[in-house]
Amino acid sequence: MNTELLEALTILEQEKDISKETLLDAIENSLINACKNHFGKADNIKVIMDRQTCDYSVFAEKTVVENVEDDVMEISLANAKMIDSKFDLGDIVQIPIESKSFGRIATQNAKNLILQKIREEERKVVYDQYFEKEKDIVTGVVQRYVGKNISINLGKADAMLTENEQVKGEVFKPTERIKLYVVEVKNTTKGPKILVSRTHPELVKRLFEAEVAEVKDGTVEIKSISREAGSRSKIAVWSNDPDVDPVGACVGMNGARVNAVVNELRGEKIDIINWSDNPAILIENALSPAKVISVAADPDEKTASVIVPDYQLSLAIGKEGQNARLAARLTGYKIDIKNETQAIQSGELPENYMELAMENAESAEDENGMDEVME
Repeated sequence: MNTELLEALTILEQEKDISKETLLDAIENSLINACKNHFGKADNIKVIMDRQTCDYSVFAEKTVVENVEDDVMEISLANAKMIDSKFDLGDIVQIPIESKSFGRIATQNAKNLILQKIREEERKVVYDQYFEKEKDIVTGVVQRYVGKNISINLGKADAMLTENEQVKGEVFKPTERIKLYVVEVKNTTKGPKILVSRTHPELVKRLFEAEVAEVKDGTVEIKSISREAGSRSKIAVWSNDPDVDPVGACVGMNGARVNAVVNELRGEKIDIINWSDNPAILIENALSPAKVISVAADPDEKTASVIVPDYQLSLAIGKEGQNARLAARLTGYKIDIKNETQAIQSGELPENYMELAMENAESAEDENGMDEVME
């Protein structure tokens, strides 16, 4: 048994996750390559290796001829009979080759071939490991700033968080642990190139999957996400179980679940709304926390006209138009927002709308008062 080789292969298999079979194939190929360098050709070289004990033998198969013209491929009948008297012309004789007889260059080439194979397999193992995490989140450790980019250690590989994928205003310290979304994993000659992001909308979705059991098991679905990284996100959720409130499940007891996501996103605000297949209801929900009077949606043109109370117009539009912009991305509709006064002037609401609204409000108050008296 070749104990030293067996131990070396076992250690490599455990530490680098490279299969022993792959390494044995690399050793076989290196021996054949060494023979080719030593003899000039290796068409007749056979390597026999015991996969269990790692014992191996190298043979040159030579044809028995009367007159030898190529001593690498042929052997004379006289020499063949010295090995075994049964050999005759045309027979194949297996001549053992001692690897010790190889020259220094052939030996070095064989060694380099094995090392190259180990490096290739190591890169492949790391690539496969992180390719499985593509479109998912990973935890990385901040190493250092490289210009405006950040080098992140993910364990067996490093990733570069580019300036475009960073949230504006976020500053990290070396050794700090952060969660990242794996956008893409590319296989290169220098190992896997991993593109990670802190701004991708899917990062929010994956964080909720990690915090909310109902999202992870599919009871609650995140139907749509719109995000302005570092500032605000809106997510629309839907429950496949009528007994489960999707918004409540994502918010959690005393806001514990959503706060865990907010903390990971360094204080980014998150609005959670109910999804609806009715575009008007969805748009109304998406403009939350603003109150809406009416929504007229055109599914074909993907446009919607929204009317809000006068005092709610700035809230519906949001600071620098953020609320309306996020609602538009969330729903996929181009949203035009007007207040009551503008709607009356354009004829979308009747001129006596204000009076009717006041009468309805007073009527509602009277009904509430009567209900209290009855109680």
